[in-house]
Amino acid sequence: MRSASVKRKTKETDIEVEINLDGGEVNIDVPSGFFAHMLDSLSRHSGMGLKLVARGDTDVDLHHTVEDIGIVMGLAIKKALGDKAGINRFGLAKIPMDESLVEVCMDISDRPYFAIHGEDPFHGQVGDLALELIPEFFRAVAFNAGITLHVTVQSARNSHHVSEACFKSFARALRQAVRLTGSEIPSTKGVL
Repeated sequence: MRSASVKRKTKETDIEVEINLDGGEVNIDVPSGFFAHMLDSLSRHSGMGLKLVARGDTDVDLHHTVEDIGIVMGLAIKKALGDKAGINRFGLAKIPMDESLVEVCMDISDRPYFAIHGEDPFHGQVGDLALELIPEFFRAVAFNAGITLHVTVQSARNSHHVSEACFKSFARALRQAVRLTGSEIPSTKGVL
């Protein structure tokens, strides 16, 4: 079973996550309704079981909490993948959400990188979440999971829709990349 648990406690946050890359229960308890909705979409579209409890210094804002959730989820994904033997490694998904269109390309290479291309819709706020935190979350996941991650926003008119398209396209690309397709490590180097 490809699962992992990670806990992280700092002066700013207290986060506990359990993931199962092959499915399972989804239970998300975070101090943001909109971010919980995005994480639920990520879990369901990736096929990943996710139990997440997060507390943070939300009297300041949600920055530390969102970023640290990304760190912990990235570490858990990396831990659950083990030596990465048999994974597809690469993932690509393009998701439309009404007028919004987002594409995510990833390589689980242990060479972390993150870039956003195209339109930059991450200004303002949706619900209780500052949109500038969405790239912070994905950067934290990518760097802690060892993923090369490219997000291309091709169309963005509605902040809720483009945010959701980001999470769903990331989820679908992740589902493809972690899928077991053999038994070898998918690299000419023999290691990822």
